[in-house]
Amino acid sequence: MSALLDVVLPVFLVMGAGYLATWRGLFSASGVQGLMSFTQSFAIPCLLFEAIATMDLGAEFSWPLLLSFYSGAASGFVIGLVGARAFGRPWEDAVAIGFCGLFSNSVLLGLPIAERAFGADALRFNYAIIAVHAPFCYLLGVSAMELVRARGERLSGLPRRVSRAMFHNSLVIGIALGFVANLTGLELPHVVSDALDLMIRAALPAALFGLGGILFQYRIEGETRIIGLICVASLIVHPGIAWVTAQGLGLDVDQIRASVLTGAMAPGVNTYIFANMYGVAKRSAASGVLIGTGVSILSVSGWLQILP
Repeated sequence: MSALLDVVLPVFLVMGAGYLATWRGLFSASGVQGLMSFTQSFAIPCLLFEAIATMDLGAEFSWPLLLSFYSGAASGFVIGLVGARAFGRPWEDAVAIGFCGLFSNSVLLGLPIAERAFGADALRFNYAIIAVHAPFCYLLGVSAMELVRARGERLSGLPRRVSRAMFHNSLVIGIALGFVANLTGLELPHVVSDALDLMIRAALPAALFGLGGILFQYRIEGETRIIGLICVASLIVHPGIAWVTAQGLGLDVDQIRASVLTGAMAPGVNTYIFANMYGVAKRSAASGVLIGTGVSILSVSGWLQILP
């Protein structure tokens, strides 16, 4: 157990420091927003760019790996959506709640925890999953929301709306540029590569600290059973389906770890952004992110015990 705490607790302590600093007024709300803007719009896209640009696409992109993770993600979405409808929530709310079970915090939590647990070399499969994470989740989430909002009306603008949601996301842009560099064999000048490394070193610790500040700004509101549903969908169903599928497909140890542990992460901040974008289930999404992140200290430790 002490070894598991050594892996998980440092990540949450950095996040807790950001929460505490914001709570005590040592770090302003505008500072939090500025830090998150830096990490999500610049530093993390640089991290993803370099990871994809240097990845061996043939060796690390495999359909069984992606099927394992995304079958779990889709299952989390369905459980959240169906459960919310069973609790009497409108279709639009249900889609946003389903999105909380779909979009795991694969970068801000998934990467640092996986690196501490299994080493930096094991992250190559995490990056393969992350490369299609935002496109897959936004494609499913936006499509479902537009379908329930249309209610039989024409959907001629659906591709445009889905594309806008995906390609206005700086993480997707960083990933896309990484693929361009990888496929063209582009080599950056040494000085540019060194500058990129400086940005990358700041990405995850700064993002974790900023995430703590963001979580302080949320409030625990909404129905308890909806928050519980989000936690079950994201922390149990998603990694559970990924685990079963990975076993059935015969993935190797590193692939199983990447698929299950990434799926075991709490809902990402993008789930609140998605709810806010449509103006539905915002309190439930915010509470799901906050409570899910706290509970994931225990759930992630549990999955680490199960994983080979």
